[in-house]
This record gives sequence, structure tokens and C-alpha cells, in this order.
Amino acid sequence: MAVAVPLCVAYTIGAILGWGSPAVSLTMGDFGLSAAAGTAAVSCLARSVGQRDRVGLSWALLGMSALMVAVGNGIWGWYEVVLDQTVPTPGPADWFFLFFAPPAILGLLLVAQRPKGLAAWVCIVLDGWLVAGSLFTLGWSLALARAADGDRTDALKIALTLAYPVMDILLVSMVLGLRFRAGSADRAALNAALVALAVTVVSDALWTTPGLHGGYRSGELLDAGWFTGSILLAVAPWMGDVDHPPPDAAADPAPVHRTLSMLSALTPYIAAAVCTAGVLGDAVAGRRLDPVVLVAGGSVLVVLVLRQGIMLVDNVFMAQELAVAESHFRSLVQGSSDVIIIARRDGVLEYVSHAVRRVYGFEPEELVGTRLDLLIHPDDNARVQSELRRFLDEAGQPAMTRVDCRVRSADGTWLHTESAVNHYGDGIILSSRDVTDRVELQTRLEHDAFHDRLTDLPNRALFEDRIQHALAQRRGQTPTVAVLFLDLDGFKAVNDAGGHAVGDELLVQAARRLEHAVRVGDTVARFGGDEFAALLAGDASPKAIREIAERLLATLSAPYRIGGQEVRVAASIGIAFSTPGIDPAELMRNADLAMYRAKSGGKGRVEVYAPQMHIDAVRRVERAARQRRALHEKRLTVLYQPVVDLATGRIRDVEALLRRRDDRGALIGPAEYLRQSGAVSGADTPAPLGRWVLEEVADQAARWRAEGHDIGASVSLPARQLTAPGFVDTVDAVLRGSALPPHALTLEITENVRGESAGAFLDRIGALKRLGVRLSVDDFGTGHSSLAYLRRMPIDTLKIDRSFVAEVGTCPHLTALTSTIVRLGLDLGLTLVAAGVETPDQAVMLRDMGCQRGTGFLYSGPLEDDGVLHVLRTGTLGETAVVPSGAAPAEPAPPERSPALPVQRPQG
Repeated sequence: MAVAVPLCVAYTIGAILGWGSPAVSLTMGDFGLSAAAGTAAVSCLARSVGQRDRVGLSWALLGMSALMVAVGNGIWGWYEVVLDQTVPTPGPADWFFLFFAPPAILGLLLVAQRPKGLAAWVCIVLDGWLVAGSLFTLGWSLALARAADGDRTDALKIALTLAYPVMDILLVSMVLGLRFRAGSADRAALNAALVALAVTVVSDALWTTPGLHGGYRSGELLDAGWFTGSILLAVAPWMGDVDHPPPDAAADPAPVHRTLSMLSALTPYIAAAVCTAGVLGDAVAGRRLDPVVLVAGGSVLVVLVLRQGIMLVDNVFMAQELAVAESHFRSLVQGSSDVIIIARRDGVLEYVSHAVRRVYGFEPEELVGTRLDLLIHPDDNARVQSELRRFLDEAGQPAMTRVDCRVRSADGTWLHTESAVNHYGDGIILSSRDVTDRVELQTRLEHDAFHDRLTDLPNRALFEDRIQHALAQRRGQTPTVAVLFLDLDGFKAVNDAGGHAVGDELLVQAARRLEHAVRVGDTVARFGGDEFAALLAGDASPKAIREIAERLLATLSAPYRIGGQEVRVAASIGIAFSTPGIDPAELMRNADLAMYRAKSGGKGRVEVYAPQMHIDAVRRVERAARQRRALHEKRLTVLYQPVVDLATGRIRDVEALLRRRDDRGALIGPAEYLRQSGAVSGADTPAPLGRWVLEEVADQAARWRAEGHDIGASVSLPARQLTAPGFVDTVDAVLRGSALPPHALTLEITENVRGESAGAFLDRIGALKRLGVRLSVDDFGTGHSSLAYLRRMPIDTLKIDRSFVAEVGTCPHLTALTSTIVRLGLDLGLTLVAAGVETPDQAVMLRDMGCQRGTGFLYSGPLEDDGVLHVLRTGTLGETAVVPSGAAPAEPAPPERSPALPVQRPQG
């Protein structure tokens, strides 16, 4: 359009001024019009390329129409300008001009809306006749009658003279009578094409009038109309971007569209009214009525009456269909579980469906006429009003929105609602439903996701989040916060004895005690099982935190009343203070390490985290990893230290010791007892290692016994290994797989951990005893000794710790204590084994005390399996001991001690 408008204005000015000379005027009037029409043809045909729908074909037909005009004007110019002759009439140019209208009419029909139903098709035809008949009647009265009264001897000339206006009338009827597709992306292009055709038809109509037709010469002002029509048709295809519509193409052009639709619907009636007024005017003025006018005008009136009758019948059917549709709509609205509300732009309610009675408890009549904001919760009102105003201001964008808010019910309670909001006239229509149950469920799920279900305390995720916030809010303070990890000592025993109901009640009471014992603003959480945590974010000085921890310890250790009984547990507490740059996970890890140290240090105590705790934990993990790797790479080996009868020197047993080999195959020492490696399901050692050791020892002992040697094997392990899940089954499977008699396997239990999980420990001891294995208490005399355990446990052997044996004969006090231990074991009917016998004097004194067996370097160090077999076969000890690389050799024996002591071989 930026080029078309100046071009049209320039052509018009040139036509008014006569172009400066007659020759230029003729050239611009003929070839100028031909060039403009040719440009329109090329533009329309180019637009149609690549479009295979109706729109593309329509542009192609409009291009053909413009091509007819271009060729006609070219022929006209050939006669006038080139040949300097009068243009023959009728001639070739007339036939091309005549075929301008048919392609344009077909092109418009392709993009016009198709009527739906027979009545609509009939009305379209009748509307076309109303417009065409009215225009024909007026045209005949004004000009066509005089054109037809011309030279009646040349029928062809008369036909061509009448054909021009008739075709133009049909074209105008198409433009005025048809309703074209609204909302398409090329709407602007179609409108521009219609304007271009209208300008061309008006110019044709002016040229048809006798006054202008008789004195017409090319290049005059009338040509400016044709030129403008062609230029408008040339730019029309490109005024709308079909392939890439603008973002607001889908916006509702409601005001303009409604106006055009009304004009389009009224056009036939306006045309009929003008035609009727013209005929009546001639009659009133007393002029003679032309028969053609009477016939054409009469047909217009008859068609008008016929069309109106069809419309009345169609309206009756439409009213019936509308009534059915309204009935369906009313049934849907009244039967819907959603509340349908129609509100004006000012918020006044115009309609409320009957569902409001069931959902909100109101009668529909109570709410009609009230304001919507009176039903909305005050805390939600401002937000909802803002969203609705924005929705109304953005007409058509979006078509629908959702609003969540709380709505007052008839009983005064607030219900959570979800509403779909749509445009309805100038207001809105809301479809609302009660989602209170869903919101409450969602709230509950969110609460459960961050809280422990049993105690309703925060869980690990929420606790870690609160640590993060506390660290962020107190950045720059040192220390910022403190974290406490708490574990109930003895909870498992209570849970096992009283059942899960008692255990759960104990946890709930403990949680309530913790909540009341901490300060306001502190957080208590439960991580699962009997583990709790506390975040102390107020005064985080070590002294204040220590006092709080001691208070928590005392609170948790106080007796609990559950089911009419008194229950007691203790607690182990670990404290970790924040440091600059620490994150919540690291702070929680430090508190956990401190709690672990408190439990391993005797329980019922408070420990503060120190960096060495983390170093120790890393070492434990690394040791476990080394053990796994050594087991996988087959670098572990089991050595055996003989256990000798002190009276006869006979080998009665061997003690299994676990060692590792280096890359060269050399043993890495010193020797480690199996308990030190954490064999079976230990806290830091993989369970497969313990099973492997048991299998190796049992298989080897079974092979020795298969050769006729009556010998057993002992394996040392902590008491906590016995309570590990599946341990009894593991021992049973190992014995069955190796065919070793159960009494040939002795399990040595380290004494210093026997107090842990007393009930489960004693139950497991009983299960092992039922398998037939022998049980021994290792390192007796050290750790937390308990004579009650000697009475309650079905043990077979008591092993005296090497710290007592080393001082026998040199320290009277320890010698007396050792003698007491021996007498105690003999009174209980136990077999006594002295560990660490290094000298013959020690062996003699222990034997005189009544100790039956001993083990130590006096007899032999650790032996490999073939070394044990050699000793069993030869009956000599002291020459086959294995000394690990890097280990200090044993002290040389006294002069009276022979390097190899003869022993009695076990008899098969």
C-alpha cells in the first residue's frame, strides 16, 4: 500500500491534467491500464502458486479476470496508439472486457460461506436476484433503456452494450449479497480485492452512461478509476499473511464483524426498497412505465415476499430447535454437579444454578442480585478481583481462565473452590466446584511428606531444610547453630519384650518430652526407629548447648508409664556445632558421628563432635573397603594357633586368626583376631567376609578330622555379631556344607560387649547351643565383667585374658586374681584356656592352679593349614610358626626352654 496509493494519486493527477499531450494521454489510457491490469494478474497468479485449497483457486480466477482486462486494454491501445485507428465496436477488445466478470464471480463464489440447508441455498439465490433485479431495474431506468433504443439494426452491438452492465450487476450482487468467510488469515486481502472489484464496476457503470460513453477518450479521468481498481487488486493478495498469521489473528473482531454481518443481511432488502421506491416515484410523477421496469420490479417484489415467507418458516423451525437446545442446556446446567454462575462486569450475579443448593447450601434466589465479592474470603478477595478484571480487560485472550479461592457457604464455613471462568457477553460465566476434600488431602499429604506419622515431628527432609534456613539467617555468627542426634538406648529390648504397640507409645512419649524440653524456636525431629534430632538455633554457645543436651538426657532417661507398667530407657546424644561454610548434610553427619561415639563409649552419655571422629569413621570405611577388596582378590588367609593341653601337651584345638597378604604374597601383620576384623555382619565389615572365614575354618577342620585327627577349631567374634539377622542360619549352613560336627566348632564371644541387647543376645546364644556348637567367653577378666552372665549363658569354655597370664608368677596380686578366675571356672564346670603363655614357668603355674589348656608362643605362633597338619603328623611344635613381615620376632625363650617342645598328637 505504501507504493499503490502514491501511484494511484499520480495517475489521477495526470489524467486531470491531460498528461501534457494527446499522444501521452492515449498511451497512458490504454497501455497504462493494460500494464496495471497485467500487474494485478501476475500478483494474483503468484499468490495462488503453492496453495491448493479454495483460496488459491480463487486468486487464480481473479488473476484470470485481471488478465482479460490487461489483454482488452492492450488491444484497445494497439488500435488507438499504434495503428491510429478507431477501435472497432464490437471488436476483439469487447470480448476480453466481457469475460472480465465471469472469472471474478467464480472466484468470489469459492471463498463465500456455503449455506447450510436447502432453505439457506434458496435464500442465497433469492438474495442474489433481489440485488441483481433491483440494480437492473434502476440501471434500465437510468441508462440501459436508452442504450437499447440505439441502432436496432446491429443486434450484436446492442447485446454487447447490455452485457457490460448486466455482468457488472451480477458482480456487484455477488459482492453485496454473499457472506464471506470471517476469521480467516487473509481477511484483509479478501476485503481489498472486493474494494478493487467494486471500484472497477463503478467505473464500468459510469462508462455505460450515455453522457460519458459518447464523449469518452482514453487517458481521461474515468481511466483513473480502472487504474485504481487494478492496482488495488495487485496489492490485495499480499495484504494478509496466510502462512504466518499475526498473534492477534484469533482475536474476536466482534464489533466490526457484527456491523458487516448486519449490512450484508440487510443489503437485499435495501436494494429491493430502493427499486420499489424508484418504480413508485416514476408512477407518482406520472411518467410512462417501461414494461421492462414493471417486469423486473415486479419480480423483485414477488421474490421479496417469497424470501420473507421462507424466512418465517425457517424461523419457526429455528425457534423449535432453540427451545430444544435450551431445554437440553437447562437440563445440563441443573443436573451438573458444578455451580454455574453468570455475573455482570460489575460483579452482580444474574443467574445461579440449582447446584448451589447442594454445594453451598444457598437457594439460587438468595444469591441472584448480590455481589460476587461478598461470597469470597476476605484474604482471597483482592487477588480474585484482580484476576477477573485482567481477564475481562484482555478480551478473547485467553478464552478461559481458572480461579481458586475460598467461598462462604450458608452455614458460615469456608469451602475451597475451583472455578473455570469464561466470557459471557460483557460479563463472565463461572463453573465452580467444591474441592475442599482435595485441598485438605493435598495439605495432609504435604504435611506427611515432611513429618513423621507416628510422632508428628518433622522428618529428615524438613529438619535439613530448617538447618539450611538457620545457617542462612545466622551467617556471620560463630557458631550459628547446633545439631543434636539422640538415640534411645535399650529401646530394642523394650520393643522386643512389650511388642510394637509398647515401642510406639514409648516413642510418642519421648517425642513429647523432647518438644517440652527444648527452647521456643528450636526444632525436634524423628528420623525413624529410635533416632531423634534437635536443631538449637538460639544461644549456640557450647556451654548452653551442653546444658540443654544434659537436660534432654535426663528427660529421656526418666521412667515411662506405658500400659500400667514402668519402662526405662537411656539415651546417647551427639552434638555438632556449625562452622563457616558447613552445609546441613555435613553438620548432620558430624552430629551422627558424635552420637556413635557416645554409644560406643558406654551409652547414656553426651559427646561433642571432634574432627578425629570423622577421621576414625573414614578409616573404618577404608578398612571395610580393603577387606572387601582383599576378599575379592583372594588376598585374605586364615592362620591357626594351636591350643594345647597344659597337662599332656596334646593339641586339643586351634584358634582361627585372619590375615591379609600384600602384592608379593607376604603376610601383613601383626595377626588380627577375627573379632577385630568384624567378621559376621559387623558394623563396618561386609557379611560375606564373615561367612567366608567360617567356611574356611569349618572346611579345614573337617579335612583334619577326616585324616583321623580329633581336633576342633575356634572362631572369635563380638557379641553384636551373634544378634545380627541370619547369623544362626549362617552357622548351620556352614556346618552342613563342611560336614563338621557341631561340637568341633567353638565360637568365642568377646566379653566387653556382652551387655548389648541382653535379651536378643541370650536368645541367640541359646539357638547356637541348640545347634551343638561350643561357646567360649573370650578375654575374661577385662571389660564390663558380669558374673550373672556366667550363670545365665550356656557356655563351655572360659578364656583368661593374656594381661593376667603375663603377670603370673611376677605380680602376686594378678597371680591371685588369675587363681580366683580358675577356681571360679572350675566351680562352674567350665574348661579354662590361658591366652598368651610365653614361658614354661607360666605354663607350670597355670597347670598347678587347675587351668586345663593354654595357647601362646611357648608352644607355637600362628600356623598355616599345612603347618598345622605337619604338627599333627609329627607331634612337634615351635618350628613351623609363621612370622608376618614387619612384625617383631618373639622374645627368645629362657635357656631351659627347648626350641621345639614335644607334644602328644591327638589320637584318632
